[in-house]
Amino acid sequence: MTDFHSIPTPGAPVAAPVAAPVDPADEYAMRLALDQAQNAWLVGEVPVGAVIMRAGQIIATGYNRPITTHDPTAHAEIVALRHAAQLLGNYRLPECELFVTLEPCAMCAMAMMHARIKRVVFAAHDPKTGVAGSVLDLFAQKQLNHHTALVGGVLAEPSSQLLRQFFAERREAARQRREAQRSAEQSDPLAAFRSAGVVSGVAIEVASPVANELPSAATFETDRLLTTGPAAPAPDTDIPVGEAEYLPVDTPDPPPTDPQP
Repeated sequence: MTDFHSIPTPGAPVAAPVAAPVDPADEYAMRLALDQAQNAWLVGEVPVGAVIMRAGQIIATGYNRPITTHDPTAHAEIVALRHAAQLLGNYRLPECELFVTLEPCAMCAMAMMHARIKRVVFAAHDPKTGVAGSVLDLFAQKQLNHHTALVGGVLAEPSSQLLRQFFAERREAARQRREAQRSAEQSDPLAAFRSAGVVSGVAIEVASPVANELPSAATFETDRLLTTGPAAPAPDTDIPVGEAEYLPVDTPDPPPTDPQP
């Protein structure tokens, strides 16, 4: 949590940001939320965790699980809100405080306000989807019928570090997969076709990298397989090349009609 103190004297040096003391109770709850974020990482989700407290007691916890549950609304805050509402038997949570390791998005912020959450405390800012001051501040909208107290920056660095490590690991894993695929293609030029199920016992000539060289007939056949699939079996009718035409469909003759008088 950062507090910027301004110095009114003109020409005086600007004071450096001074970190405001963190409430020990807030720090304790946020560390519990960080533990939930670790749970999200263990199951392959973006590491965001949330904890709902009431009068110093843990009511519910939650962590990101939209991928594992195939639910786009299963953010850490929503999961915790659902658990707390079911436990307390009320969709209103007016005496509860929600702690989350990442600045809430618009969906989660409105869910908190619908639940009448008393106070929201978050750790790291989210410059892309955060609505507690980063992109916009929904909590400061006077037109809304409920206003939730807001505190940001509690244990921001540990939460940010956790997110950076997670995405760095994901990028490294993706890079290793690309390198492995590139190595496989260099050692076996037809590996990409085999993995796509295109080549099956058919010898395909690889186009030469020499400039201005026309592709071979086998290369054209490869392109056709990629776009249209295997060709249909040829009909038994022997039609000379260059004189192919659509064969007429056998239809019964129309019934005779009476001549006009």
